[in-house]
Amino acid sequence: MSKAEIGLIGLGTMGAALALNIADNGFDIAVWNRTTSTTKKFFDGAGDLAPRITPTETLRELVEAIAEPRAIILMVPAGQAVDDQIKALRPLLGPNDLLIDAGNANFHDTNRRAREADDLPFLGIGVSGGEEGARFGPSIMGGGKREYWDRVAHILTAISAKHNETPCATWMGEEGAGHFVKAVHNGIEYADMQMIAEVYGIMRDGLGHDNAAMAEIFARWDRGPLQSYLIEISGKVAGAVDPKTGQPMLDLIVDAAGQKGTGRWTAIEAQHLAAPIPAIEAAVVARNLSSQRDMRQLGEDVFGTAPQLIADGVLDIETLEKALIAGKILCYAQGFGMISKASDEFGWSLPLPDIAKVWRAGCIIRSSMLDDMATALEANATQNLMFAPFFSELLKENQTALRQVVSLSATHGLPAPALSSALAYFDTMRTSRGTANMIQGQRDFFGAHGFERTDDGSSDQHGPWAMNA
Repeated sequence: MSKAEIGLIGLGTMGAALALNIADNGFDIAVWNRTTSTTKKFFDGAGDLAPRITPTETLRELVEAIAEPRAIILMVPAGQAVDDQIKALRPLLGPNDLLIDAGNANFHDTNRRAREADDLPFLGIGVSGGEEGARFGPSIMGGGKREYWDRVAHILTAISAKHNETPCATWMGEEGAGHFVKAVHNGIEYADMQMIAEVYGIMRDGLGHDNAAMAEIFARWDRGPLQSYLIEISGKVAGAVDPKTGQPMLDLIVDAAGQKGTGRWTAIEAQHLAAPIPAIEAAVVARNLSSQRDMRQLGEDVFGTAPQLIADGVLDIETLEKALIAGKILCYAQGFGMISKASDEFGWSLPLPDIAKVWRAGCIIRSSMLDDMATALEANATQNLMFAPFFSELLKENQTALRQVVSLSATHGLPAPALSSALAYFDTMRTSRGTANMIQGQRDFFGAHGFERTDDGSSDQHGPWAMNA
């Protein structure tokens, strides 16, 4: 009996979908799950793909079912579970056997695991696209030694999503580079989703649109510059009807957003890198605030209901669309800026154009804009995307709409934290002389921290208050 080309541990939603994808692309795979009944259920439901799948009941049986040098994908929860699984597996493996952590790991953990592995093969790969992507083609971001990626690249590129026949899977760099890029992807995802939610709130509470009307608007936007997976599904979510009650499904969903931590990791790491990502940070804060339902109810009781209807003719749907276009550009510019900062900080030489290309299909933030972003980054990978000619022109065309939407949101009590943060970022980035001179003056006054002068460029200077203190 021939042995499997690759193995997989963890048959949860994502692991099961990925295993079927691998089999569907013509590769024999051995699988194992801590709960044997889960393995059996998975195999029994594999249908025509069952002949390519070898179910196993023990780790040793899994290892023996895979051809050497082995490659085993770990699809277990991030954190201690990954370390425990590696610890259990290593004694059963040979020195050339490759472990691949394909979960949502913190890249710092991946860095550590790569160093602990030393000369033992190890990869950390980011996988995006949810269950559907895992099953039919995700976006894959590889991290680790290039030679290890090359060993399994034929499988990972085969199972990945394709954009005009180009695989959405590539090697990003050493150690945790793949998981870092995935974390930033998720941070952008948070901001993109939050901006869409804010525009939904403006249409619902500011313009008085019903769900059916909003579903049609999102569907129309999906045929224009905003074409993306998130806009597409927002329209479907808005238009869905609850089969139990016949009411709009969206109206029955509690407004408390869940999160698995990757967006928070992005915000935390951005602070360490001194990389400004205000729209992403605002989206993380908004999710945290959404969970404080009792406190928000108290706020409404004390201060009254905030949203007020916007008068007819003051705000149209085209202006909302333009505002969202501007917000999206600024969000992605921040995300790619953070990746560029990390590339320098960690010595990874992260391929920004390739990252944009990998995100064009399969992943949650796939969008028609990413084609133009890849082109802009190929022309100048170190330049902030907002200054790339194509996107600077779009921002010139649409920034007034973003300003109008943010202003109306503020005056009508409609929360728009991500859009507001994107606008503040834009205005800061186009102001050559800001207000940090006041901060430097304050710092020098209370702590004698010194400052640089504008007239002669001299540094470590002090103001006259030091003499008068």
